[in-house]
Amino acid sequence: MPEKKTLEHARQAEKEGKAPSTQAGEFVREEIEHVREGKHGARSTKQAIAIGLSKARRAGVKLRPPKKGTVSEEARHKAEREYEVAQSGEKRSAPSRKSRY
Repeated sequence: MPEKKTLEHARQAEKEGKAPSTQAGEFVREEIEHVREGKHGARSTKQAIAIGLSKARRAGVKLRPPKKGTVSEEARHKAEREYEVAQSGEKRSAPSRKSRY
């Protein structure tokens, strides 16, 4: 889950009419900081960028999935799915088993 300030910065950029890539830049910046701090196992900046863009899509930034041939098919399909789910505006509910408690 992105930090609160990252979401606020991205929303502010959206209000100002900035491009989706600029909005997603906040998420990438956060991930690069996490790599520097050693918070997770991403080894390279490329991995940090990919994770940041994925988080941005999930958070609702209108960042289009990559074109065919630029990344692996699996990564492209995942990005498409994240984009569609986030843009639909539907909120995921807790699994029924979990909601009983």
